[in-house]
Amino acid sequence: MIRREALFLGLSALFASAASSWALDRALTPDEQQLIADIGTHNSAIRTMVGRFLQIDSQGGRTEGTFYLQRPDKIRFRYNPPSREEIVSVGRGFYVMNRRDKTYYAYPQDTIPLRQFLGDRIDFTQSNIIDVTTSDAYMTITITDDTVAGTVQVSLIFDKNTKDLTQWSLVEPGGSELTFSLYDVQKDVEIPKSYFYIDATYTALDPSSR
Repeated sequence: MIRREALFLGLSALFASAASSWALDRALTPDEQQLIADIGTHNSAIRTMVGRFLQIDSQGGRTEGTFYLQRPDKIRFRYNPPSREEIVSVGRGFYVMNRRDKTYYAYPQDTIPLRQFLGDRIDFTQSNIIDVTTSDAYMTITITDDTVAGTVQVSLIFDKNTKDLTQWSLVEPGGSELTFSLYDVQKDVEIPKSYFYIDATYTALDPSSR
């Protein structure tokens, strides 16, 4: 099964360039360029978000939880019980935490997937876009990111009317996929500073041992 930390392998140092050779094989239309710019402007103006997420893996496994986002560069994913895992980005690195064992694995901040959506200013044209598709209601922007796990493909789906992010999917180098759907989202709400804090009583583990 795909690891949960793949959520972040491929999601704030904004727009670290991807070294992948994949690239968009056509020019964006003026309408696409304008919509991508509008999506960036709209989401850059949202400083905090809180909501629920549903994660579905390649085998159909479903996991739910709560997320908290604060720009720039901070996000927390808390999985519902019986899971004891949390994934936290605090702006200087991201951490895969186990609440039961009080341990964590630390990773560099610039290897998070979704970092293009966490920055102070969102500009997808500075990312390695490999595909853009639109329907009557949605635009999907697909990019690649080089991460500690290899090249990860990230597809972000935005509502064309509201410009809000509604879903994203991550495809690992081995082909495993995670899809995340967002719901009950609230914007520009106050989030306690403690939500983006690593408890000093937790023990750091070596990521290479995983």
